[in-house]
Amino acid sequence: MRRWVANVLHLGVKELASVWRDRGMMIFIIWAFTGAIYLVASGANTEMRNASVGFVDGDGSQLSSRIRDALRPPSFAPPVSLDRAEIDRAMDTARFTFVVDVPPRFEQDLLAGRSPTLQLLVDATAMTQAGIGTGYVGEIVNDEIERFLELRGLPATAPVSFTVRAFFNPNLEDKRHMAVMEIVNNVCMLSIILVGAAVVREREHGTIEHLLVMPVGAGEIVFAKIWANGLLVLVAVLLSLVLVAQGALGIAINGSIPLYMLGAVVFLFAVMALGVMLATLTPSMPQFALLAFPTVIVMEVLSGGMTPIESMPAYLQAVMSAVPSTHYVKFSLGVLFRDAPLSLVWPQIVWMAGLGAVYVAIALGRFRVMLASVSG
Repeated sequence: MRRWVANVLHLGVKELASVWRDRGMMIFIIWAFTGAIYLVASGANTEMRNASVGFVDGDGSQLSSRIRDALRPPSFAPPVSLDRAEIDRAMDTARFTFVVDVPPRFEQDLLAGRSPTLQLLVDATAMTQAGIGTGYVGEIVNDEIERFLELRGLPATAPVSFTVRAFFNPNLEDKRHMAVMEIVNNVCMLSIILVGAAVVREREHGTIEHLLVMPVGAGEIVFAKIWANGLLVLVAVLLSLVLVAQGALGIAINGSIPLYMLGAVVFLFAVMALGVMLATLTPSMPQFALLAFPTVIVMEVLSGGMTPIESMPAYLQAVMSAVPSTHYVKFSLGVLFRDAPLSLVWPQIVWMAGLGAVYVAIALGRFRVMLASVSG
């Protein structure tokens, strides 16, 4: 056992030296956990910002002016006056995301107790702004109508009132979620690519034959590649959380970073075993890339970071429960956003460890077959 551990450590050090000499891979690792995180979190904004609005004022009343003035920055750009005849062309040319059409006699009908209709046209090709902005415009119009009626002593009380409280991200800052999820996604992507490339590189460069003449087995080679490449990713993740997320972006991490790193270790064990397994199926880097990238994309899209697991079909939820990234996303959100303790997230750690054991068993079997084909 002592010799097995010594061999794994020595082979891992060799692997670290190999990655260190690969300038392209080192640049990729550094970029994935620094510039890529910062750009995505600070540049890709899903909040309502400067949405374009056209305003058709067919009433010319005080109430219509109040509604128009309430559509203001930063959520909306200053509304642009339109004639009703210009609406179709403005929407066809994507000039505006929203067009508010206030009909004639709107204020008069409202004061008379009738129920006038105000039209909101939305360019739904701008999906994010359309979904969020429609609710914003509705709230703004309702608030202005209620204030207008209250100033005139008319009843404007809604039958139900509600209060919204946002937990874990009270300012609803999308950069906070996007930065953490980008780190999670890059861990998944880089882990598979890094360890898979290490295996394929041994075959392409012919150094796998050198390993075969050494007194080492398949398990020692596989675990050496997992711990060495995993260590690189762990260091990159820690520096990214501290220097990029907390430092450059000013994001507050609610939970325990040591607990998160513990879960990351277990996840890396599982996903790197998957990377080794994929690498044994392909003889060259181009073929490995063709297999790895679709796998990574599916894992990122369906693991719960981009779309809720609960919204997926039942069969797909069952399939994704056998993927470690699903449990890693749930674990990461729980620890980093909700400050979940180990007593709440241990099931995700156990799931990742169990799946990792399965993947390692398959990877070792495939790796032994690959070594036998090379030696033969």
